[in-house]
Order: sequence, then structure tokens, then C-alpha cells
Amino acid sequence: MASIPAASAPQPRHSGAAANAKLPPTGASRHTYAAIDLGTNNCRLLIARPSDDGFVVVDAFSRIVRLGEGLANSGRLSAEAMDRAVEALGVCADKLRRRRVSLARSVATEACRRAANGRDFIERVHRETGIALEIIPPQEEARLAVLGCHKLLEPGDGPALIFDIGGGSTELVLVEPGDEEEGAPPRIKAWWSAPWGVVSLTESEGRAALEGPDRVAAYRRMVERARHSFARFAELLPSDEENIRLLGTSGTVTTLASVHLALPSYDRRAVDGLHVPIEAMREISTAISEMDGEERAALPCIGAERADLVVAGCAILEAILDIWPAAQLGVADRGIREGILRALMARDGYVL
Repeated sequence: MASIPAASAPQPRHSGAAANAKLPPTGASRHTYAAIDLGTNNCRLLIARPSDDGFVVVDAFSRIVRLGEGLANSGRLSAEAMDRAVEALGVCADKLRRRRVSLARSVATEACRRAANGRDFIERVHRETGIALEIIPPQEEARLAVLGCHKLLEPGDGPALIFDIGGGSTELVLVEPGDEEEGAPPRIKAWWSAPWGVVSLTESEGRAALEGPDRVAAYRRMVERARHSFARFAELLPSDEENIRLLGTSGTVTTLASVHLALPSYDRRAVDGLHVPIEAMREISTAISEMDGEERAALPCIGAERADLVVAGCAILEAILDIWPAAQLGVADRGIREGILRALMARDGYVL
């Protein structure tokens, strides 16, 4: 069995996602806000209220629904996948009602963008749950991810790459520092959406290949596939590799960070804002690629639910590290949902 390298001591984390908020004038109502992110693999909900020092999360929900399962081969969302997603969204709808949410935004990403029956699914969701999902383009997905996690970038004035490995696509965003005195998010210089996420890349190779005796060769093929999809974006990246920063938001990076720390169970407080040496992440990815499914499932923060998809995540991450050789990887357990909340609150006069 491949071994996982031991973790180095965790580095201090940055402040929370909602630090340094300024409230609107006295008397302005404090709504309860909600954000739903329906991706190719996960359905996530976050409900929050503004507070004097940011926003306070009052409820949350996350479930693996695998909406995009089989999409690469059929071009359609399957009946079983849609049923799983609708059931999870029904839970979200109940929470929205119980928490008396006054302002919400619900978005769907790559699976619904690509599926021939994506619009039909959106109509079914509205009919059965009351939730109005908005299929957002990749550029908006990238913008929301940056808005939600940029606070965790390492301090510095060099360029940074922020990425989000999803189920059906991976968004890459090149940013430069914004006006720090005004608390502005970083300026987006360029962005890219690649058609590979953990579900689509796994299905491109086939689960059998990832479990067989030649699984390392299958892993290398996935790395090359991901690297090829980033090639044109890589041409836009600056050639000067000094002072560059890297931040990832996705289940892949939070899972690998948990493995790096050898956590017995997932702990957001230990992971969100962690910075991990790049070589440690490469060693973990290599070790995981050499394991079979049972060995991967035995790792506490991977388990059976993620064991089949984590290899593709490692392949995509390795391809990103090849085009952006930063010294450390920042890890964010926040992204699109937090970006939505920030945008909704900003519209009402809150500055976070």
C-alpha cells in the first residue's frame, strides 16, 4: 500500500470569510440571505445574516448528488441523478422556509450547462421545490468563486492563480491585487474554464482502469488530458515565477489537505486557510494514484463516497501545479456560496 507523507505543522490561518464588514446606516433591515450551489457532484446551501463583524452562518447543507453521472456518455442528466438532486434541493427549500430567508440566489453550473435536458430539469426543480435555479456561465462561476475565497490568498503583491476543481469543469482565474485600502477583491486578469472536473475526467478514463493493475498509467493519462486542456490558458500566464501565489477551492484540495494533516475526520477549522507546501501535495497525489479503491476508502477524510473521484481531482491538481509552480497551495473551504452571499449583502449596502 502506498504511504502518505506526514504533515508538517499547520500554518496560521487567515481570518474568517466575513471579517471586516461594515454595516449599512442605522435602521437598515438585516435580511437573512441564502446561497445554493448545485454542481455536477454536490448540492450545497449556506444561510447567513449580516453582523457587526461580518456575517454569521445560521444554517448549512451539503450532499453529494452526482448530478452529472453518466453525462459525458449520454449528453443528458439521468433520471436517477435528477431524482437525487431534487431530493437534496427539497431539503434546501425546507431550510429556506424555516429560516425565513428573504433574499436568495440559487445557481447551477457545468452539468446543467452541458445537458440537453438541463432546462427541463431546471423547470422540474422549480415546479417541485419552488427553487428558481439560474444556470450561470463559466465566467460568472469563476467570478463568484474568487469573490468567495480571495481573502485567503497569501499576502503579497505578485500575481495569483485561484482555481475551483468542480465535478464537470475546472475554473482557473489569474488575478492581481485590488485596492487593499478599500477592501476590494483582486482584479481578474484572465480566466479559463476547462471541461474536466472530477466526474467528467473519471468517466473519460473509466473507473475500471483506475482500479486495475495499470492504474498509475491511467492516472498519468488523466494528468496529460487536464494539462492539455490548460495549454492555451498557460500561454496567458506571466513568465516571471517570483512571488506568485496559488489558492484552491474545491472538495479535492480540502480533502487532500485533510490527508496531509492526517485528520481522523474532516475539520473545516483546521483546513480552511491552511497553506501546504507544493511538494507535499504532489507526494500525496502520487500516493493516492497508486492506491486501489479500498485503500483510498480507508483514508478517513476520503471514505467510500470520494474514493472513486479523488484520483481525477489529484490529476487536475497536478496539471495546475505544472503550469503555476508556486511554493505553497492555499486551501479554501469556501467559494461560490460565499461569493453569492457577499454579492447579495453588498447590494444592500454591507461592505465585507
